[in-house]
This record gives sequence, C-alpha cells and structure tokens, in this order.
Amino acid sequence: MKNSVKIISKIKPFNKIISVDGDKSISIRWLLLASQATGKSKAHGILKSEDVLSTVDCLKKLGVRINFRKNFCEVFGVGMTGFKIKNNLTLNAGNSGTLARLILGLLIHYRKNIKIIGDKSLSKRDFERVISPLKKFGAKFTYKQKGLPLIIKGTKNPKAIYYFEKKGSAQCKSSVMLASLNTPGVTSIKAKKSRNHTELFFKNLKIPIKIKSSKDFDLIKVGSTNKIKPINYKIPSDISSSAFFVVLTALSENSKLLIKNININPTRIGVITILKKMGVKISLKNIKFYKNEKIADILVKSSSNLKPIICPPKLNSSAIDEFLLIFLVAARANGVSTFKNLSELNQKESPRLKWGSKILNHIGIKNKITKSSIKIYGNPKLINNNKIVIKNYLKDHRIFMTSVVASLVFGGKWQIHDLSSIKTSFPSFLKIVKRLSGNKSIKFS
Repeated sequence: MKNSVKIISKIKPFNKIISVDGDKSISIRWLLLASQATGKSKAHGILKSEDVLSTVDCLKKLGVRINFRKNFCEVFGVGMTGFKIKNNLTLNAGNSGTLARLILGLLIHYRKNIKIIGDKSLSKRDFERVISPLKKFGAKFTYKQKGLPLIIKGTKNPKAIYYFEKKGSAQCKSSVMLASLNTPGVTSIKAKKSRNHTELFFKNLKIPIKIKSSKDFDLIKVGSTNKIKPINYKIPSDISSSAFFVVLTALSENSKLLIKNININPTRIGVITILKKMGVKISLKNIKFYKNEKIADILVKSSSNLKPIICPPKLNSSAIDEFLLIFLVAARANGVSTFKNLSELNQKESPRLKWGSKILNHIGIKNKITKSSIKIYGNPKLINNNKIVIKNYLKDHRIFMTSVVASLVFGGKWQIHDLSSIKTSFPSFLKIVKRLSGNKSIKFS
C-alpha cells in the first residue's frame, strides 16, 4: 500500500472555490449527545473520518443503533443511562482525544468496569487532567500511568462538583459537562476560554445551563436533566481543515480561494485573527447563524509584505490546532515573530511545538524553541532546494498536512510518510490539494 507522497515542485497560481469536510469537533459531540437523546436524531454533513468512525464504533458497542444513509447519519438514542454495558467491555478511541475524554463523562453513571484504549499516540497523552474532576463525581479509575489504557467504574450516586479548568482544554470541560447530565444538583465549572460547542449544544437542547463570562474565564453552571430531545443538525465545514488552504493560498503566488460554509465560532477563529494581524488578505462573506453557531464563507488571496507578530497568548486556545500553519506564515514575515505559552501544543497527537521547529529547520528558517515558546526569524526571500523527509511523527495528521503545505509553497523535494494519517480528521485533504495544484506536483509512493 502506498503510504507516502513525494512533492517535487511548488504550486502554480490558482483561483478556485472549494468545500472542505464537516467539523470534527461538532460531529463527535453530536454523536455523543444524540446517543443520550430519546428517539431518532439526524445529521447532514457529518465528517466520516477515523476519529468520528471510532466514536460510532464505541457507541455501537454501548448498544446504540447508528446508520449512515446516502445523505445523512441517523442515531437512535437510548436516553440517559441507557447504554448496555457488557462484562469486560473495551472501548477503542483510536487516535481521538476528544472521544476518549468526552465519553468518560457519559460513563460515570455505570457501575461496571469499562476499559478505554487508544493508539500509540493517544496512549501517551495526559488523561489525569480529566480523571481528576471525574473522580469528584464518584467515579473510580484504574491506570498505571497518565495515559491509556485505563479502566473506569462509575457510581450510582454521582455528586455535583466544582471544577477549575486552567489549561483551556475544551475536552476536559466538555467531559465534566457531560458527566453533569443526570447528576443531581448543579455542577459549577470555572474554565479558561476554549471552544464552546458543547455549551451551544446544551443551550439548543434546553439543558439547564448558565454562563457568566469574564475576560479570561467562563463560569458555567449546569443543572441536572433526565431527558434530551432528538437533535437534527446540519454540520458546517471545519475551520481547522480550512486553515490549511487559507495558508496555502496566502503563501502562494497570484492565487485566490473561496472556501464555502465554514464554522467560524468565535472560540475557533484565533487563526483568522492572527493571520489578519500578520497581513494575510482574508475576509468573511455571507455570514449567518445556525443553532447559535456562526457560519461564513472564507475568501483569501495571495499575501505579500507579511508582518511579524508578538502573538497575544489570549489567542492561543482559539488557534491551538492551527499554530503549525501560523509558523509557516511567520517564516515568510519580514522580521521576528514570538509565540509564548504554547506547552499545550506538546499535549497533542505529537509534540507539535517541537515538530513546528523541525519543519522550519528543514526549510532553512532560523528559530529558537523552549518548552512553551518559539521565536521565528522570518525570511521573505527564502528559496528552499533541500531534500526533506518527514517521518516518525506518531502519525499526527496535522504534521502531515502542514508538511504538504510547506512543500508546495517553499519548494524543495519532499517525501512525507504516513499519508493515511489524514484519515483521522480530513480524508479528502489530498483530493483537494490535487485539485488546486494539479497532478504533476504530487506523486504517491
């Protein structure tokens, strides 16, 4: 099986309109909440990536009937605490941190041992940050290290808790919110600003929730509910997936791109804010709202005279999945860019901050890295003729896709391994790349 790509030339100018795959964060949350509803839920535009399919597989093992039809997905919800738990049940989350952490919140109500496993990359990620608050509800955990595998055993008498989320982790916050469902009393969460899809779902479903926002934190209070109505949904396209083509266009010559129907939730568009500050020609068109989510088309044009940035740390959580791409823009800026408080990047599928530095080194961009920061010395006139091999990155989908973008805009001869990693979040990525670049630049090997 061919599992690497060779890219031997820079991308030529293009002027296109594209659509990208459905939003992964919303797809997974919709599946989990639809499983808790009473009755049949339908979603159009659901992402069919490995992370989402892992969610489907786990829910099926828990007794939830799920069907993919031609144009939609349907979930026959089992209601609150309606999961059927077999003895010695094992759930495989694959590569999905969102799935692994969020589903734990739903499992605190079941007094049977349930084992959670994942792939090599996910098994290395920190789960203590979500185990700690779930223990307060009354759940018990067995594990040998910070990561997977772990065993959860729930409780018949969960207790409402107070939880202080300091890292800006939407996954941990959402897990606690899901645990609060069908838990007597009011659970209070003080959470550092992060994506708020779960909160918006709760509001739309009329789940008792109050949110008081301050500059850096949200105070969230979630009351108990014992019934959720079916959730019919049209899932918008993913801003994180779109970002690859935003940067590809911005750093390409004489190019223009319109990306249709993108979720531009304010907690997710740090990448747009940062790129605009750096001089990228980007604008939002046809803005509308759908079930409290903000949707728009994104127009981006080739951008020269890019400016360096001292990136405000307050934007970090809303751009956490896009920083590798932002580093590529900084590489073309006329001056020195600084990014701080990014230790969270190394808690992802791979140590992304380190890999961001490696990719910059490969293309000849000077940078200085610490455990939580990077300084990038931009060079607008950079011409790369290096032979570059990208491998052994724990099959992190964002490393693969960032490397493809870097190869097409900076040049050189690249071999990028583990192309199957894109199945995690963006199966159609290379199909769209080939549409923009033509077939001559990319060879499979």
